[in-house]
Amino acid sequence: MPIRTRLLTGILLATASLTAVACGGPSTPSGPASQAGSSAPAGDSTGPGPAGPLIVGHRGAPGYRPEHTLASYELAARMGADYIEADVVPTKDGVLVNRHEPEIGGTTDVASHPEFANRKTTKNLDGTQTTGWFTEDFTLAELKTLKAVERLPDVRQHNTMYNGLYQVPTLQEYLDTAKRLSGELHRQVGVYIETKHPTFFRAQGIDVDKMLVDELNKNNLNTPDAKVFIESFETNLKQLHDQLKVPLVQLIDSTGAPADWVAAGDKRTYADMVKPAGLAEVAKYAQAIGPDKTLIIPTDPAGNPGPATTLVTDAHAVGLKLHPYTFRNENQFLPADLRSSAVSTASGASANPDDYGKAIDEDIRFFKLGVDGIFTDNTDTGLVARAQFLAQH
Repeated sequence: MPIRTRLLTGILLATASLTAVACGGPSTPSGPASQAGSSAPAGDSTGPGPAGPLIVGHRGAPGYRPEHTLASYELAARMGADYIEADVVPTKDGVLVNRHEPEIGGTTDVASHPEFANRKTTKNLDGTQTTGWFTEDFTLAELKTLKAVERLPDVRQHNTMYNGLYQVPTLQEYLDTAKRLSGELHRQVGVYIETKHPTFFRAQGIDVDKMLVDELNKNNLNTPDAKVFIESFETNLKQLHDQLKVPLVQLIDSTGAPADWVAAGDKRTYADMVKPAGLAEVAKYAQAIGPDKTLIIPTDPAGNPGPATTLVTDAHAVGLKLHPYTFRNENQFLPADLRSSAVSTASGASANPDDYGKAIDEDIRFFKLGVDGIFTDNTDTGLVARAQFLAQH
């Protein structure tokens, strides 16, 4: 089947369950995703249960809907994601909303609103001069006049047909959606929340961590048995460790350093964090790490994968689970050896970067190395890969 045909077929299958629900049909997913072992893992929420490695719907299901919208979250859950992930940032009036970054020029239609033209500004976001519109400069009521748009329109053109349909959700709306879907799907849909840029916001007098803890407490989700993860690229998790009873996940980038370390003049980097001594330190306050996937299987500048590192073994040795990020279907996000077949172009043979490659194979490659879960933009792909992996083992 041609790549584009497979893409469209996947989108149609992913949409089928939502259409069935809207028409009064069954609320459980139909098609391949429902056959791929979509039941929620039991037991230790930080690692594999009977269903195998966790499948985390990264920002929902952004391979099929604009990210961080209730539609994206719902689709990921109906496909069978064990957890749906949200990134939280504050509004001017102290409400947490779900955006990947505080700058919203690329994920909403704010630029087309002349009434907000004077809100465009430049801020130093963790060392990077960033120009645009920032959530902390808008009240919730103002943000609710905006609509979400596809962040990667050149890659996911099919998602642009949903531009202008969905609002920016609040954290509470996201939690309410997960609770509702848990009832409809007869399984607990987990929530996986990233506290974004705490140092950046703290410099503005905004304590995002306190806001998050208060929200979890209000929703009775700060309990050991709650199906909740809290994640961060900074070591603010050390302070949250004393306030939260849910598992914490230290995110680890492939370059750079935690922003709080940089602000404090600490010369250590993420590279130090993935060394055995660094992992042992992380294990004092977190239950898992979320590393960039290239920290497990490095790739060269051409995308060719090299030998796996010892990170999985080293992390497990100190009791940490691993949920690497981000797994996506398109060629440009895959290692070179798993991209789809080259096509003839005027300049020679090349693989279309937007076409799907062998994403199932990549997921299985990491499952074989022993990771405990993955962040994926394509929940259905992750579920099929998990089913294939479990069938082989």
